[in-house]
Amino acid sequence: MVWFWVLVLFTANLKLGLTHIHGGEQPLAKINILQTTVALHESASISAEPVLLGLKGEDTEWITVNFVNPKPSLDDWVGVFSPAKFDPSACPPVNERKKQLPYICSAPIKYKYANESSSYYEKTGTASLRFQLINQRADFSFALFSGGLSDPILVAISNPISFTNPKAPLYPRLAQGKSWSEMTVTWTSGYDIDEAVPFVEWGRKGDLQVRSPAGTLTFKQNSMCGSPASTVGWRDPGFIHTSFLKDLWPNFIYMYRMGHLLYNGSVVWSKTYSFKSSPYPGQNSLQRVVIFGDMGKAERDGSNEYSDYQPGSLNTTDQLIRDLDNIDIVFHIGDLTYSNGYISQWDQFTAQVEPIASTVPYMIASGNHERDWPNSGSFYDTPDSGGECGVPAETMFYYPAENKAKFWYSTDYGLFHFCIADSEHDWREGSEQYRFIEQCLASVDRHRQPWLIFSAHRVLGYSSNDWYSQEGAYEEPMGRDGLQKLWQKYKVDIAFYGHVHNYERSCPIYQNQCVNKEKNHYSGTVNGTIHVVVGGAGSHLSKFSQLIPYWSIYRDYDFGFVKLTAFNQSSLLFEYKKSRDGKVYDSFTISRDYKDVLACVHDGCEPTTLAS
Repeated sequence: MVWFWVLVLFTANLKLGLTHIHGGEQPLAKINILQTTVALHESASISAEPVLLGLKGEDTEWITVNFVNPKPSLDDWVGVFSPAKFDPSACPPVNERKKQLPYICSAPIKYKYANESSSYYEKTGTASLRFQLINQRADFSFALFSGGLSDPILVAISNPISFTNPKAPLYPRLAQGKSWSEMTVTWTSGYDIDEAVPFVEWGRKGDLQVRSPAGTLTFKQNSMCGSPASTVGWRDPGFIHTSFLKDLWPNFIYMYRMGHLLYNGSVVWSKTYSFKSSPYPGQNSLQRVVIFGDMGKAERDGSNEYSDYQPGSLNTTDQLIRDLDNIDIVFHIGDLTYSNGYISQWDQFTAQVEPIASTVPYMIASGNHERDWPNSGSFYDTPDSGGECGVPAETMFYYPAENKAKFWYSTDYGLFHFCIADSEHDWREGSEQYRFIEQCLASVDRHRQPWLIFSAHRVLGYSSNDWYSQEGAYEEPMGRDGLQKLWQKYKVDIAFYGHVHNYERSCPIYQNQCVNKEKNHYSGTVNGTIHVVVGGAGSHLSKFSQLIPYWSIYRDYDFGFVKLTAFNQSSLLFEYKKSRDGKVYDSFTISRDYKDVLACVHDGCEPTTLAS
């Protein structure tokens, strides 16, 4: 058993420096935490205040950390740890012969360099930093290190601080259920089912509220497939609860709050939130959809952002929050947190998107940074998930898949029908997912739901990103080989992808040929699919090829997202907006009637019929 842990920890050290070719380096992976040495100095100190957080029910608080180091240096840094106690007895040995325990065996949640707020720190050895903390079900402490990130030397440890109720129900995430009239509420708490019974109290605004029970899930360290998720990146995720609110009336405002009924009869309540229920499928009304990929998370206090890991994340989040009254549903198509095995970052992400996800359905897809891990069944044998192998994503969010481990599903929103594929599992012709995609596309009634949308994380369609252009096909290898037959046969309007961190729109295209010369307005027969890369929501940007393909209508090396507005069954507006200002930089419209969808085009109808 000891040899097993030696091997795991040795592997962890190797993995700390791994980067994904397109994904950059997780800032927490830069810290060689297992090699920390202890040199507590009697003249060094670090303290944090306030000591008690959330006195007025807040789940986010700003903290001031003051510290003194008699031997300051340029690479000193301060890490935030939770739980607050560093307990080396919980760490497996690094050296089997010496039975040597690392002093710290889990990475901090975040960190800052000591001189960030004072250029005089190297001379005075005295400074202060401001951190923003969220409630994460445990207490916190701050540690002052010298030696930089590669050779950390622990100099001082602060007093512990904590939220008044660290177990409180937090960070609700709405999602469409398996029916248009069902909304799901997922949230995180510190209460297991042997401590409290989870439920949601909800009802139409102004009406009598009812209570619906919730299920409870979690995952353990041994569920992780590798390091750092199973070693230095592990942190207890708490308990994830999901309640199903059924038989909703279309287009009504509902109020809701999460509760935990303690066994002494009292109830711990969340804040009160609201959402608007989904329109009936085919309902002829104004409907607005936002789509993007690869947003990630960032810290509002500037922590961890020394490599510009997710430089556009907060801009995108804040633009969506500002426009939330004009958004009905959101699709985040893969690469959600870029936690890459540092489990604490899932709490940070759900807190960041809470204003959005608590108000409108936040639908997700699986990306390489959620799922991929060698020998784990993912289509790609890469270490991009940091050992998570899909487990946190499948647990932290609800999506209406038949099998949560198979991350493909369909969902309806009024005039839209969405087919969400999983590019991290086999999609090729003959596969189980291919059969699902065809069934999903074939099942839509285009008279009621004229707008048919396909989406996947990796570019299974068209992209002139530099690495795709070097491969020569301008697509994920084997991407559109079999799928283009389905897109054409079932007349898919638009296909969306992430993975490539930029924006690009193609012409309506089939088999590498533009089938429509228009650029800003499309009408009449649906004779090709428009392919859109919208992976520039936050992660550092991807370069385009120098050569612009003939099918590329518009491309942008910047952060942004797409908004679709269906005015009715005959009119759709497409807008690409930049995250920095929310303004529209690319757009087009589609106008057509039902007969235009029925019209036969090349490979769009069966070649022969019984009548012929």
